[in-house]
Amino acid sequence: MTPQHRPGTPAPPPTAAQGSAPAAGLPAPLAPEPAARWERPALLALLLVTAVLYLWSLSSSGYANQFYSAAVQAGSESWKAFFFGSSDAANSITVDKPPAALWPMALSVRLFGLSSWAILVPEALMGVAAVGVLHGAVRRRFGAGAGLLAGATLAVTPVAALMFRFNNPDALLCLLMVCAVACVLRALEHGRTKWLVLAGICFGLGFLTKTLQAWLILPPLAVVYACCAPVALRRRFGQLLLAGLALVVSGGWWVALVELWPAASRPYIGGSQGNSFLELTFGYNGFGRITGNETGSVGGGGRPGGGGGGWGETGITRLFSSDMGGQISWLLPAALILLVAAVAVLWRARRAVAAEQAAQRTEFLVWGGALLMTFTTFSFMSGIFHQYYNIALAPYVAALVGMGSALLWRRGGRLAAYVLAGTVAVTAGWSFVLLNRSPDWLPWLRWTVAALGLPAALGLLLSARRGAVAPKEAAAQEEAAAAAGAMAPDEVPAVDGAPVAGGAPLWAGRRLAVVAAGLGVVTALAGPVAYTLDTVNTAKGGSIVTAGPTVRGGMGGPGGGFPGGGMPGRKGGAQGGAPGGAPGGAPGAGQGQGAGQGQGRPPGGPQGTNPGQKQGQKQGRNQHGAQGRFPAPGAQGWPGGRGGFPGGMGRFGEGGGRMGGMGGLLNGAEVSDRAKALLEKDADDYTWAAAAIGSQTAASYQLATEKPVMAIGGFNGSDPSPTLARFKEYVADGKIHYFVEGGRRGPGGNGGDASKISAWVTKTFKKVTVGDATFYDLTSRKA
Repeated sequence: MTPQHRPGTPAPPPTAAQGSAPAAGLPAPLAPEPAARWERPALLALLLVTAVLYLWSLSSSGYANQFYSAAVQAGSESWKAFFFGSSDAANSITVDKPPAALWPMALSVRLFGLSSWAILVPEALMGVAAVGVLHGAVRRRFGAGAGLLAGATLAVTPVAALMFRFNNPDALLCLLMVCAVACVLRALEHGRTKWLVLAGICFGLGFLTKTLQAWLILPPLAVVYACCAPVALRRRFGQLLLAGLALVVSGGWWVALVELWPAASRPYIGGSQGNSFLELTFGYNGFGRITGNETGSVGGGGRPGGGGGGWGETGITRLFSSDMGGQISWLLPAALILLVAAVAVLWRARRAVAAEQAAQRTEFLVWGGALLMTFTTFSFMSGIFHQYYNIALAPYVAALVGMGSALLWRRGGRLAAYVLAGTVAVTAGWSFVLLNRSPDWLPWLRWTVAALGLPAALGLLLSARRGAVAPKEAAAQEEAAAAAGAMAPDEVPAVDGAPVAGGAPLWAGRRLAVVAAGLGVVTALAGPVAYTLDTVNTAKGGSIVTAGPTVRGGMGGPGGGFPGGGMPGRKGGAQGGAPGGAPGGAPGAGQGQGAGQGQGRPPGGPQGTNPGQKQGQKQGRNQHGAQGRFPAPGAQGWPGGRGGFPGGMGRFGEGGGRMGGMGGLLNGAEVSDRAKALLEKDADDYTWAAAAIGSQTAASYQLATEKPVMAIGGFNGSDPSPTLARFKEYVADGKIHYFVEGGRRGPGGNGGDASKISAWVTKTFKKVTVGDATFYDLTSRKA
């Protein structure tokens, strides 16, 4: 019997002959280089599989969210539009977020030209990077197995696979938050200032990505560092102040320039009512998301007195509900169980192993604090909340699952076996519930998960009961072994690879335990993997997208998650449908009849076709519709649109391939060859080839023609940009050629600027009809 150092466990502290570790700082974590031959190939395989998963059929989604794709196209044409995040190259209005998430995509389009691949590949690479950073952060103290499990869990989380293949800001935000946590963990090892400053820079860049959401996890991380950093208390607070300064500088330079820039020479700040980025930050994109008081919002918000509203019921069970659960909650119960168990196990650290256990406990507090803060905020916020926001939770859940599983596995004994067995059983049961919400989709899978989960849980219990020592005895024997042999807390003598405490194996049934653990991992990941595969094989378009199949009882039709209930299918009749549109449009306050079927058509590109790929041929599907309601501002629903939701001629089912109940909402218009040719003719003689109400309609024509199209009223059609007087000036100066009929006029009804502009145009200028599209020639007045 000889002491052995197992790969994937913390290295033993130096003996007296080797010298002592530094007085300040936690025990040295695992070396950066792999400790075993299999580690590097395993990591490379994980990253390769993640890359293939995220790049697979990527272009089927076309331009994905055309709202952001149009801003990317504008930024690739104009450096001013690039800097401000303008919706068009002529800089009429910005998107309703800071521009950092647009910059990588705009640079890619500058290099490779406008295409779906050029826009979406940077997002996929961010996903691969996030998996790699998470693996490295977890591996440093918990071993290669924990790192690989954490990375794999993040990679196959459905909402992560969705957003790392999409062009919303959430992909970059997730990567920056993983990097920020990793930097804080490095700072906690020896109290080094540079790592804390780097974390501050990550938070600053996160602010330039999605404003205040990036700072959700700041409080728990700052508290943990202030309490646990291995340096003097005064130095800790000094370091936190320096990190705060780095945050302000890295995130505030752009804000300062925008606020100081003369308003007349920059684009209007989209999403604000007063042309102010600070108003946007603390209002519509800030505290309004918490309270539901969001002036200019698309709708929804909490009901008076709380309890949720148009964006779903709030409460502790919100993220487990029908429309949210399949996105993120597969391993959320497991993460919470393992967090509590790990902190309890490590809290009373014994003297011989106190330092290492304290370091591990600190890492659980960091990841756990980030999870709990984000979970609580998402559960109770009353403002705009979409399912894809849950990507923010994905790395925290994945880290806790990898760390907690590895810690309890190496510890062994009855307590660890009970916790792991219970975690597997709960995960299998919850997966069954989630899969049962889509009864017609892979019906065999839920029974397979249940069939694997039961023997996995029983195997873990049986492998520990046979001959295992009691937890107290094992702890005493482990402490004595560590003290006598100067070994790390998990380093105990080994016989044939089986850890021993006082001669009794901590996992008495080693082989049974390994088989049971393998079944447990398969059980836990089967549901997320299936959802993720469905996601990558389904085109996604529009502004509201969800992962996985249609769920029973979920909110929304083609986007899944539309506020207030389901939407009708493409062929569904609508009562109170879109004014000015054909039957089958999006319902407003009226009721819709649904279950439409339609051929999927990818959004974006000329004629609505998919750049670099032929039109999808898979059958569209939408299983929601009855009693569907959207909390529109008017009693009759959103104005505009032909046979579909707001956005010109946009229709459900468009997005390429199977758009189904989870494809996307708030998509753009379908641009025909004739309409494209009309707008392109003499377009260079005008500042804007056309103007349209709402960003989605404007984006469709801009992406089709690659000419600036003014988005009147911004994303929701509710921003006072431009005013009617200003628009008349543009027309008088010959800066706008056409006005696109329809579009989204947003809250404010007929009294808003967008409605006033539309009324003036239709009364004053000649109509030009091209196929299904209607334009007004702003250079030709009526007699």
